[in-house]
Amino acid sequence: MGVLVLNQDFTPLALCHVNRAFLLIFNAKAELIRESKSHVLRSISKNYPYPSVIKLNRYISLPYRNVILNRHNIFKRDQNQCQYCGKTRELTLDHLIPRSKGGKFVWTNLVTACLSCNAKKGDKLISETDLVLNKTPIKPSFIMFLKKISHKQIHEWEPFLGPISRNEH
Repeated sequence: MGVLVLNQDFTPLALCHVNRAFLLIFNAKAELIRESKSHVLRSISKNYPYPSVIKLNRYISLPYRNVILNRHNIFKRDQNQCQYCGKTRELTLDHLIPRSKGGKFVWTNLVTACLSCNAKKGDKLISETDLVLNKTPIKPSFIMFLKKISHKQIHEWEPFLGPISRNEH
């Protein structure tokens, strides 16, 4: 279970492991903003709140945050399901415009596909097959990506990330 890390101005900064969050709080580098209602951190002699959201006590200046384009993140964006048939097993990447036809390795040209749909599409454009794309692929924003991977913690994180809609990519 991850912890949402906010900058000093309450803007979402990152996700970290609960151990790292606890150390930041313990060393007075961050403060606890929200705690988990269902978990507790225990030592031999004491119980501590289980952090869900922390805020750094010092502002961290970072350049614009981008989501890294890689296989793992495309699968996350597409909710680990084939964008043609919805299967969740034997997944791979498909280029909407095949590389042989000038297709690039970019967010808007890559989707998650099962092996059978990918083989059926082959080196063709979607319009040349009977496949139908469920969602148009987009480049996710950093906030959108945090929402996507935070489905378990969304109730505690929602005030900082905004409401999540079922249609977000």
